[in-house]
Amino acid sequence: MTLHKEGKATILISLFGTVAIYLIIRFLLPDNDWLQVLWLAFSLFIMVTVLQFFRKPTRHTVLNSNHIIAPADGKVVVIEEVVETEYFKGPRRQVSIFMSPINVHINFFPLSGVVSYCKYHAGKYLVAWHPKSSTENERSTVVVKHENGTEVLFRQIAGAMARRIVTYAEEGQVATQGSEFGFIKFGSRVDIFLPLDARILCKIDDKPVGGETVIAELG
Repeated sequence: MTLHKEGKATILISLFGTVAIYLIIRFLLPDNDWLQVLWLAFSLFIMVTVLQFFRKPTRHTVLNSNHIIAPADGKVVVIEEVVETEYFKGPRRQVSIFMSPINVHINFFPLSGVVSYCKYHAGKYLVAWHPKSSTENERSTVVVKHENGTEVLFRQIAGAMARRIVTYAEEGQVATQGSEFGFIKFGSRVDIFLPLDARILCKIDDKPVGGETVIAELG
């Protein structure tokens, strides 16, 4: 299994922490075998969970300038027309993908182009499916300008568990569809704001694969 670079520190901390607690239990309660076995079993569960969370699978993106691919693994929870207030300040088609703790949490560029806007916002930690999480939670907004001039906005949103958003995208950067632009730790959501003439190719409860599944087509 290939691990993501964002997980290396977390894995080391988890490993040292569980070993330290096990040694303390052995020192303070040397005759309490059942507690030692219970802690070892719990430690194994934690390590497997952390390794699963920070896995880095190989994704194969079929490049297509008219396609918008899923920026994240998860489940489609919102498809609706909204007014985007941060950048476009006008109506857009919103598609939201909820990422549970068991999903891969790498985020992928949904289209190729040039990053025209990138901004981090501190905020709350409402549950990721809360309607106000898109505008009130900790979040990072990225806009990519397509070669035809169309701009697509996508937003990383922290959830109740996610407390750290990592965004590698920078303004002026050349974005390649399917390449990694960020990472969110422990449960979260990604919103995509598309032009009104975009054709939505997914539906509620679909489970797209980040970097591979086509979720929309530009008009």
